[in-house]
Amino acid sequence: MTKADIINEISDKTGIDKADVQASVEAFFTTIKTNMANGRNVYVRGFGSFVNKKRAKKIARNISKNTAIVIEEHYVPSFRPSKFFIEKIKRSRKIN
Repeated sequence: MTKADIINEISDKTGIDKADVQASVEAFFTTIKTNMANGRNVYVRGFGSFVNKKRAKKIARNISKNTAIVIEEHYVPSFRPSKFFIEKIKRSRKIN
């Protein structure tokens, strides 16, 4: 499912104009990205948490040049689903 599919489905279910739904969905994702970029986690009850995970400093290898590369510690975005969300997916029908 794409973002356009989500916008269409919300518009069909609520009767709200697609342009208004698109603006809301875009604002939602922009707010999440902005807050996470500023080091704040985002918690949506019943859905899950968008959190920044810290990756430790490590040494990697460039196989083609046979050299070591230092990858500094950094943060990566991560999503942790809520227990309610996990249970709902577990009870859903199987998808190939």
